[in-house]
Amino acid sequence: MDYTLAIENAPDSIPGGTGVLLLHPSIGATDRIDTDFLKTDTDHFLVVSTRTTAREVEQKLEHYDVDESKAVVLDTLSVERGYSRRGSERVHYVAAPDDLDGIVQKTREFLESHDGKVRVSVDSVTEMAYYADVDGAYEASKQLLELLDEHDAVGLFHLSNEVHDEETIRRFRDLFDGIVELDVDGGVTAEF
Repeated sequence: MDYTLAIENAPDSIPGGTGVLLLHPSIGATDRIDTDFLKTDTDHFLVVSTRTTAREVEQKLEHYDVDESKAVVLDTLSVERGYSRRGSERVHYVAAPDDLDGIVQKTREFLESHDGKVRVSVDSVTEMAYYADVDGAYEASKQLLELLDEHDAVGLFHLSNEVHDEETIRRFRDLFDGIVELDVDGGVTAEF
């Protein structure tokens, strides 16, 4: 199954099972790329949020006019920060951004329970590495990519190229089928 890819300078479509690495500056405006990725040619999508709470993700989706009825959010911050939280069909929680096994398990459950064209956004791998460590974030990303392949889904993984050293960035680049790079001026280049 092919998925339309609404990212400038990238291919028009990618096959199911493809993971795309979004390399961006620390303060990069990734929301536009992320929401275009999620709202195009999609039946269901999961946002794994290690950077913002479920409420903030929902506000972003609303702001960019993404159909929230297709959304499931995995909030990894609210529990640790002590915010009130109510799980629902659309919002799930794990204890903290370093609960990598929990993130992989919840993603597996999402993929097993949703059919059709399914997308996953991991925002962000950098935060996973910050809370856990680079090796853990790498291993979790690898497991998530295997799940995408198994379920014919596609994913977009955010990684800040200003925070990590060259070796770490190269290691993650080698893991992915596609690389989309956002520069400080908002320019986009892609390599597939």
